[in-house]
Amino acid sequence: MSSVYGPFRYSPVTAREPYRMKNGAKVAVCVFPNIEFFPLNMVIPRAGASGKIPDVPGWGMRDYGNRIGVFRLIELLNRYGIRGTVALNSDICTHHPQIVEACLAHKWELMGHNETNVTRLNEVPESEEDGIIVRTVEAIERATGERPKGWLGAGLQETWRTLPLLHKAGIEYVADWCNDDQPYNMSIGDGEKLACIPYSFELNDKMAYEAYTCTPDEFAGMLRRQFDVLYREGETQARVLPIALHPYLSGAAHRIDALDRALEYMCGHEKVWLATGSEIATFARDL
Repeated sequence: MSSVYGPFRYSPVTAREPYRMKNGAKVAVCVFPNIEFFPLNMVIPRAGASGKIPDVPGWGMRDYGNRIGVFRLIELLNRYGIRGTVALNSDICTHHPQIVEACLAHKWELMGHNETNVTRLNEVPESEEDGIIVRTVEAIERATGERPKGWLGAGLQETWRTLPLLHKAGIEYVADWCNDDQPYNMSIGDGEKLACIPYSFELNDKMAYEAYTCTPDEFAGMLRRQFDVLYREGETQARVLPIALHPYLSGAAHRIDALDRALEYMCGHEKVWLATGSEIATFARDL
């Protein structure tokens, strides 16, 4: 149903009880690699796109991420014991199963992220939304043996029907809303709930590099400054620090070392929990 506010209660952080996460952590760091598939015979939604097919330059950049960049990210995160929470276009399971195998080998968590990244749920006919969600979830389950628990919409887009449809498909948490530093519960009707976990437009390499034109060191600086503030605030209110990464951006050779330094800095602190999306979602029940 349409509404002037979200399907959750307004909760100012100043009115919340003191809060801790696993092992008394002040900050839960959750890394979201966005592993996406862009069909060569479809228009890529990007700034400055020509709208023509094939878009060889735009497509080639993204294919580099799936051929090279994602494996740099896997190596880096594995070095720090970070299990990625992957926003996965399910067509990756069909066209690049080697990537899925690599993620599973390191016990990464896989979320649904539509079938491809060229289709947004709010851009298709209403009758198609349910099918996209179901096909995405079932394709990931077939490829991995486990049904995904989380969802991040392509472009973070939803319709008024998305949350109930996700719940019906067995999804337990979403990350589309980007409106809090802590997880919380959303009401989707009939007494049913869906957890919402923090995700970020700001701590997102796509925004940093493509919109804000940051250098790698500037992006790493953003991550460190965000961590410092959340770590300080986490003394009484534990926070989640989400980091959104795209293999074709942060997996580039000239950017990976800056990300490395930022992760090294965070992991050098006590009371930091390197968490996955589903692990964070479990704490929504207590908020």
